[in-house]
Amino acid sequence: MAGNQQRSRATVAAHALSPEQAVDRLEALHADAVAALRAALARFVADGTPPDGAERARFRYPELRLTWRPSGPPPFTRRAWAKLSAPGIYATTVTQPAAFRAYLLQQLRPLVEEFGAVLAVRPSGQEIPYPYVLDAGDELFQGQVTPGELARRFPAPILSAVGDEVADGLWQAPDGAPMPLALFDAVRVDYSLRRLVHYTGTDWRAVQPWILLTNYQRYVDQFVRWSVAELARPDGQYDRLVLPGGGVVRRGDDPEDVERKVQDAPWDRFQMPAYHLCPAEGDAGVSIVNIGVGPANAKNITDHLAVLRPHCWLMIGHCGGLRQSQTIGDYVLAHGYLRRDRILDDLVPPEVPVPALAEVQVALQQAAARVTGEHGEALKRRLRTGTVVTYDDRNWELRWSNERRRINLSRAIAVDMESGTLAAQGYRLRVPYGTLLCVSDKPLHGEIKLPGAASAFYQRAVGEHLAIGLATLDILRGDLGALHSRKLRSFDEPPFR
Repeated sequence: MAGNQQRSRATVAAHALSPEQAVDRLEALHADAVAALRAALARFVADGTPPDGAERARFRYPELRLTWRPSGPPPFTRRAWAKLSAPGIYATTVTQPAAFRAYLLQQLRPLVEEFGAVLAVRPSGQEIPYPYVLDAGDELFQGQVTPGELARRFPAPILSAVGDEVADGLWQAPDGAPMPLALFDAVRVDYSLRRLVHYTGTDWRAVQPWILLTNYQRYVDQFVRWSVAELARPDGQYDRLVLPGGGVVRRGDDPEDVERKVQDAPWDRFQMPAYHLCPAEGDAGVSIVNIGVGPANAKNITDHLAVLRPHCWLMIGHCGGLRQSQTIGDYVLAHGYLRRDRILDDLVPPEVPVPALAEVQVALQQAAARVTGEHGEALKRRLRTGTVVTYDDRNWELRWSNERRRINLSRAIAVDMESGTLAAQGYRLRVPYGTLLCVSDKPLHGEIKLPGAASAFYQRAVGEHLAIGLATLDILRGDLGALHSRKLRSFDEPPFR
């Protein structure tokens, strides 16, 4: 019996795909499915002929399946991802495999080489919703047919099929079903890719793995100026800046053309405009997103950014200082959050601690010292570490009599409306996170944000604050293994990061 099992496993292994072959196969199946769906859509618009059952069977995402049948103890690895803890079959559907090729190979190679996992690729039973294969210029084919007509004859988005049950620990495997290979399946990823285009005004492919999130447009303006200067550096690593609305500033562009492109970018048409500084190669690029104000926006954008599996997101924005010893322009490095935003209470209950990540905290402090030139006690006077309270109510001050004791017990040193949400989302969706805020007013001590003082503060503080955020990302790039640590992973995580 044992000999038969060994021969069976040897036969399977002989026909197994290498990681590169598996991704090639994913790309081929996805491209074929998209081409078939687009051709059927075009024919239906032209002459009203709908797809038959056999044709519709081609409109399916590819499935990546991994089988692990260990013959001994699993290999030891300190890596927090691309590891297997239970024998069996794992699977996920995949969209846009060409765009995710580097990520997929990064996950699959250790699983095959170290664990001896066996890979297979085949069409899945999950249909591709028709809107996810349409480009911006041909959506609904300029009104020749209605969305209702298309939805009756083609696969359409079904909200009940899109969810975060795996990420939220709610997924339960039906009898005989494979275990999840990744946090997000293909239809969930496609849903978010389209939302990213809608909210940011840029192609999702332009989003970089290092992300700055802010709640003030002035940070974006400063980022654009810095990006243009980087593109002008002869030895710079970046080759283009992607703007909201689809404009692109490229290395070597005439300065007058650069200024015109930046000025013409219709950033105000989009709810959360984004700018992306992209390298010629590699994954050192940086994106900045103006998420606006409030926890709803913070949760919304990170729900969608998470499917891209970024290396890190950092919040750089303004806050109200809660201590008399603070000065406007001081920095707050969040090491804890009093979450009064309420938006994630059902998904990450308030009693679940959202820890500060040591690697990010150290990098933020080192970057602050590097940019300001201050160290020791001088740096401590400007950068204070403590708890940030995040509210869902901008006028929380009007409930001061109710909130005073809670703020006091938490020892909070700053207040804002986004940081706690972004940290909780990073914790929930396994994306490293951090927060560095700048004190723009002191609501408890009579130092409110008046127009004149605010303008002077912004002019002075924004450039330095942004520089600290960018320097932090430079530091974190140097040790990805430590950044993607076990702190964010549960005991029954899917193998993929």
